[in-house]
Amino acid sequence: MNEKAVWDVIVVGGGPAGMMAAGRASERGANVLLIEKNETLGKKLLITGGGRCNVMNAETNMRKLLEKFKDSAKFLFSAFSQWSVVETLDFFHTRGMETKVEPGLRVFPVSNSSQSVLSVLVGYMKKNRVSVRSNSEVSEIMHKGKVVTGVKLKNKEIIEGKSVILATGGTSRPETGSTGDGYKWLKKLGHTIITPEASLVPIAIKDMWVKRLAGVSLDDVKITTFQNDKKQGVAKGKILFTHVGLSGPTILNMSKDVGELLKYGSVMLVLDLLPKEDYSTLNIKLQELFKEHDKKKFRNALVNLLPSAIVPIIVELSHINPEIQCNSIIREERLRLVNILKGIPMQVTKLLGVEKAVVTSGGVILEEVDFKTMRSRLYPNLYLVGDILNIDRPSGGYSLQLCWTTGFVAGTAASEK
Repeated sequence: MNEKAVWDVIVVGGGPAGMMAAGRASERGANVLLIEKNETLGKKLLITGGGRCNVMNAETNMRKLLEKFKDSAKFLFSAFSQWSVVETLDFFHTRGMETKVEPGLRVFPVSNSSQSVLSVLVGYMKKNRVSVRSNSEVSEIMHKGKVVTGVKLKNKEIIEGKSVILATGGTSRPETGSTGDGYKWLKKLGHTIITPEASLVPIAIKDMWVKRLAGVSLDDVKITTFQNDKKQGVAKGKILFTHVGLSGPTILNMSKDVGELLKYGSVMLVLDLLPKEDYSTLNIKLQELFKEHDKKKFRNALVNLLPSAIVPIIVELSHINPEIQCNSIIREERLRLVNILKGIPMQVTKLLGVEKAVVTSGGVILEEVDFKTMRSRLYPNLYLVGDILNIDRPSGGYSLQLCWTTGFVAGTAASEK
C-alpha cells in the first residue's frame, strides 16, 4: 500500500458503490485508499442475482427509470443526469464485459457470473492505482467541528483523509459485512437515520406443498394479496419456490407491502397459474385438452398445460383421481380444477429477516444529502453512497444502478476537493 500522511479520499466499504467511487476518484488524480473489513472485496456483489448479478436495468428513459424509485425520484434526478444507464453499459462494455438483456429489461453479464462484474471493478481500481486495505474494520468517523478528518480503525489506528466516502451498505445479508455500521457513525455525527427494515425479501408460506416445489420457478403468473377477504394488491411476473416459501422478482417487489399488511393481521396470497386465460376460456381449454387426450390418465394429460414440476401438486389440490382417464372426468371436477388453476391460496407466515433480504429500506434521510455531489449537507467533505441512503427501489437491477450512479458522482466530487 502506498502510504500517505493524509489521503485525498478515503472510501469505507468495498462493495459496488465503494469500488466505483474509489476508481473514479483515483482516475481523476486523487490519492485514494479503500478500506474493507472483509478479507476480499465485493462479497455481497458475488451472491446477487443467485450469483449471476443483475448489473442494472436497461430502461434508458430516465424519467421512466426514476419512477421506479417512487418518492426518491425527485432527489435522484441530478445524480442520474450525470451517470445513468447508458454510461453504465458503456463502462462495462469498454472493459470487456459483454451483457445481455432478459425479461423486465434486466441486464446480466453474458458469462452469467457475478465474478465478471467484480473483475471489471477490481481492474478499474487497479489501473487507477487505488490502494486497498482489507481485513480492516472502521470503528468511527473522525471530525473536527463540521469537517471530517479521517477514520479510526478498530485497532485504534487513525487514518487521515481530506474527504471520506461512506459506502458501508445497509443491513441486508449481514454475513457479507453489511451490519449497519455506517448508520451508527452517521447518527453520532448528527444525521437523521430511518430505522432500516428488510425491503426486498422472500416470503415464508405456511402451506407445506409450497416447500415441496423448492427450486421450481414459474415465469408468468399472477399473485393477488388478500387481507380480511379484501383484495389488497396484484402483481404479475416470475416467482421462485423455496424451502420456506416464495422468492423471485415478483415476490421480492411485493414483500414490503405484504410486510406492512402483516402488522394488521393475517395475509393470504392467491396464485393464478394461467393469468392470460379467464375462467370460461380456461374451462373450454380443459374440455379440448381432455377430449384430445381422452384415453390418457389425468395426471399425464396436465403436462400439456402446466410445467411438469407443479403437476403433482395441482392433481393433489384438485382432489381428482390421478389415475382416472380424461374422458371420465365430470363437469364438477373440471370446474373445480379451473378454480384451482386460477386461484391457489397460500397463507403467509412472515417475511424472512434482513439475513435474507436483497436490500433494506431505511438509512440517511435524503434531505440531508446534496445529490449533485452526494455530499452530506452537515459535513462538506463527507459523501454518502449506495444502500446507506433511505431509498426504496424494486428488484430488477435498480439497486446496483443506484450504486454505480452515486459512486461515480461521489468519486468525481470528492476528487475535486
